[in-house]
Amino acid sequence: MVEIIKDVKIKKLKVIPDERGRLMEILRNDDDLFVQFGQVYITVVYPEVVKAWHYHKKQCDNIVVLTGMARIVLYDNRENSTTYKIVNEFFMGIHNPILLHIPTNVFHGFENIYNEEVMVLNIPSEVYNYDNPDELRIDPFNNEIPVKWNAKIGG
Repeated sequence: MVEIIKDVKIKKLKVIPDERGRLMEILRNDDDLFVQFGQVYITVVYPEVVKAWHYHKKQCDNIVVLTGMARIVLYDNRENSTTYKIVNEFFMGIHNPILLHIPTNVFHGFENIYNEEVMVLNIPSEVYNYDNPDELRIDPFNNEIPVKWNAKIGG
């Protein structure tokens, strides 16, 4: 088994059903993985598409796949980390409802492994700064990270 990257945290999400439907709590301010609130947004990934690679210097991400299934991959880029150069992958979505906490300076990306669009919810710790984004990107297919994406389209 691959070691989990230092400071990455996983929360198994609990679905609470009743006669009216169901409820699923995602993130609470009393969770041990909660840092602070920046904003909430949803991104959609089409079939055969990958959104990768990027990392943040200030922002932590809290990601949940709401519809479909996605392969979320992390790469520890922190030279002083005990898990430097470790890769983790998580298969998340309707068949595995988890929240994934991604710390700063860890590359991450995800690809749709479903036959329809995948909807991903992110609750980052910081507000997005349009003038000076806290986002460092590299090409998903041409880089030093030892990961091969199945998707054909990336960015």
